[in-house]
Amino acid sequence: MGRTAGELAAVAQRQAAALIAPPAPVRLGDVVPAPERVEPDTTADYLLPADAVIRVSADPAALAVGEQLAALLRPATGYPLPVTDTVGATPTGGIALQLTDDADLGAEGYRLAVTTGGVRIRARTATGLFHAVQTLRQLLPPAVESGTPVAERWVLPGGSILDRPRYPHRGAMLDVSRHFFPVADVLRLIDHLARYKLNRLHLHLTDDQGWRIAVDSWPRLAVVGGATEVGGGPGGHYTRADYRRIVAYAAARHVTVIPEVDLPGHTNAALVAYPELAPDHTAPPPYTGTEVGFSYVDPANERTYDFVADVLGELATLTPGQWLHIGGDEAFKVPADVYARFVERVQRIVAGLGKTVVGWHQIAPAAHVDGRILQWWGTSGDDPVTADAVRRGARLVLSPGNHAYLDMKYAPDTPIGHDWAGLIDVPRAYDWDPGDHLAGVPAEAVLGIEAPLWTESVTTRAEVEFMLFPRLPAIAELAWSPRSRHDWADFRQRLAGHGPRWTAAGIAYHRAPEVPWPAQPPVPVPRSAPSDRSTTPSAQN
Repeated sequence: MGRTAGELAAVAQRQAAALIAPPAPVRLGDVVPAPERVEPDTTADYLLPADAVIRVSADPAALAVGEQLAALLRPATGYPLPVTDTVGATPTGGIALQLTDDADLGAEGYRLAVTTGGVRIRARTATGLFHAVQTLRQLLPPAVESGTPVAERWVLPGGSILDRPRYPHRGAMLDVSRHFFPVADVLRLIDHLARYKLNRLHLHLTDDQGWRIAVDSWPRLAVVGGATEVGGGPGGHYTRADYRRIVAYAAARHVTVIPEVDLPGHTNAALVAYPELAPDHTAPPPYTGTEVGFSYVDPANERTYDFVADVLGELATLTPGQWLHIGGDEAFKVPADVYARFVERVQRIVAGLGKTVVGWHQIAPAAHVDGRILQWWGTSGDDPVTADAVRRGARLVLSPGNHAYLDMKYAPDTPIGHDWAGLIDVPRAYDWDPGDHLAGVPAEAVLGIEAPLWTESVTTRAEVEFMLFPRLPAIAELAWSPRSRHDWADFRQRLAGHGPRWTAAGIAYHRAPEVPWPAQPPVPVPRSAPSDRSTTPSAQN
C-alpha cells in the first residue's frame, strides 16, 4: 500500500531536518562498555523528531523495555514518545525494538542499527533489548540524562553495533551491614548497574555490626541485631516487603539479587539477638567497630543448623534468583576441620532449597557440591587451594582486592576508604584480565567479575557513588567487552565523555586525574515542556 500525502510530507520533513542537523555530538564507538563490533556510518545520523514513536514486538517483556526507554528519554526531550506493539519492516521516524530468533546473539546480545530513517534494535530476549537501550541512551547527547526538558538536537550517530557479553556474571556488591542504606539508595544503585550492563547485585546483609533482613521465624535478628552499625548509628533493616521491592525492581532491570548471610563468622549481631547460638550461650555486647574475625556461631550446636535452615529457607522463598551466598570468610576462631564440616553441612542445606551455593574463596577446602561458586578476593595471582577447588568442580567469580574492591582509596588523599589492598585508581581497576588472572585456573572456570563495596567508612549515597564512579564502568568493561577491545588509552577517552552524563543525572563521582574530563561539564539548558508531554517518571530515582 502506498503512503499518503501526509506521510510522505512527514518523511520529507524529517529528511530535511537531518540534512541541516549538525553531526552527532557522540561517536558510535564512544559506548562503555565497548561493544564487540562497531561500524560507523557518518552519512546515516538520525535526528530524533518530536513525533517519534517507539515500536516494539508484541511481547509483554519487550513492551516493558519499550516503556523503560520512553521513561528514560521523555524527561530531557519532552517528547511524548508513545509505545506501540507494532514493528514494521523498516523503521520510519522512530525506534524499533524487535525480538528475533538470531541464535548468534545469545541470551543477552543485541544488534543496533541507526540510519537516517530511524533506529532498529534486534535481540533474542527482552534482556538483550534492555542492554541495547542502555547503549542507545549513551549515543544521545549527555543532556539526555537531565530530569527536566532541555533545548537540544537529539542526534544519534549512524552505523551499526553488534554486542554480546564476555561473561555471564557481571556484578557489584553493597555492604549494607556496616552502614545501613535505605531502599531508595539500593534502587538507585541498581539503576547504576543497569546503565553499564551489570546484571548481579550482591547484598551483604549480615555482619557483626548489623543484621539487615527480617526473618519471621527469628524476629529478634532484625529488631535487635539490626539496631546498630559502625560508629554507633541507628542501623536499620529491610522488611520482607522492602526486600521484595528491591528484588522486583532489580528484575525489571534484568539484574539478579544475590543475598548473603555470612556464616559461621561475622555473626556478632546475630549472637546479640540470640545468645543460644554463641559458643558460650552468652550474649556479646553490640559491636560498632570495624575489626573482624572474633565472632562465630557454635558449629557443635544443633540449634545453629536450625537457625541456618530457617534463615536461608525464608531468604530462598523471597529470592527468585538461583544463588544464595553463605559468606564463609574470616572465621579465624573456628578450627579448620570444624569449619570445613560446618560449610559442607550448610552447602547441603542450600542445595536442599534448590539453590546454588556461593561463598567467599575461604570455603574452597570444603567438599564440592554441584554448581558451587567461589568468590575470590585475594591479592595474589597464586592460590593453590582455590585452584584445587576448581579442579574438583568449583567455578569462580573474581573480585581481586587490589583491582576490584571499590572501598579502596583512589589515592593517599582520598577522604574515605581503605588501603590494605593498595590504592586503586582507574587504570588499576581496568588493567587486568580475568581470563588469566589466577594461576592454575582455566579461563572457562571463570564466570565473571564482581566489584565489592564495603562500607566501614562509606555512610551516604553520595559517598557510595563517589567510590563507584568512575571505577565501576572500568569493571563493567572487563566483564562485558571482548578481550580484544581492552585498551586503556581508548577507554579513558570514552570514559571522559561520561562525566557530563553523570553531572546531568546528579551522580557524584571522583574526577580521576588520569581521565581527560571535559574542562567544564556542559550544563543543560532548561526549556518549557510541550503541553502534551507524558508524565511517565524516569527510571532513575
